[in-house]
Amino acid sequence: TSKRASTLAIVVVSQFAGLLLLFLMLPLLPAASPVRADYLWGALAGLTGGIGVALLYRALAVGVMAVVAPTTAVCAVIIPVVAAVALGDRPGSVTIGGIALAIVAIALVSQSTHPDPTGDDAGQKTGARRSAFSLALLSGVVIGFFYLALARTSSQAGLWPLVAARSVSVALFAAIALLTSQSLHVPSGIRTTVVAGGTLDMIANLLYLVATRSGPLSIVVTLASLYPASTVLLARVVLHERLSRLQWLGVICAMVAVIMIVR
Repeated sequence: TSKRASTLAIVVVSQFAGLLLLFLMLPLLPAASPVRADYLWGALAGLTGGIGVALLYRALAVGVMAVVAPTTAVCAVIIPVVAAVALGDRPGSVTIGGIALAIVAIALVSQSTHPDPTGDDAGQKTGARRSAFSLALLSGVVIGFFYLALARTSSQAGLWPLVAARSVSVALFAAIALLTSQSLHVPSGIRTTVVAGGTLDMIANLLYLVATRSGPLSIVVTLASLYPASTVLLARVVLHERLSRLQWLGVICAMVAVIMIVR
């Protein structure tokens, strides 16, 4: 969808869909007791998460999915893992090995199978790839701070930090669209996909938030950042992007890393 509509429209509509899902879930959950810090961390998560997702969607629009997703993930995992260790996380040797193998897996999966472009449009295509890679790097760094901010909320806050996060991101990008006079119209042919993407994104954020409250941040973030293995496989099945031997090796390493980490 990011190739068929404006990035701004995709971000606002998908994230608004996730916010609606969150509001529907709140009455079904036990009462929570968030404090001011929870809302502030949630707001910071919304700011960084929204910007990170916007950069990611733009990178996907101009680049190759099988390269963009792993590049983003390997950058996103470094910041929270370093912060978690600095704050006192002390994972065991097998877990440390799993985290290292996971980073190797992400690097392997990111290896492009597309040949260098030739002809008159070679410069344009090369520039687009470099732009997508740069956007993916920046997106990963910003998403890393999103992971860190959301993990700093308290377990008594329930899902309210996510409410603050998503409200901030929706308001931010809606305001940008208004100030720049950009349309938020999403073509009817992809509207369902955009809403489904926003719903899945919210479910992922919710599961991540729950996981950070029941396990070490370094492990949780590493496992969450292994998503490119499934993304690359989906790119192969849906978009018919070919996988190299190195990418298949990366997928296998990712599976082994998961086993090592959760052990």
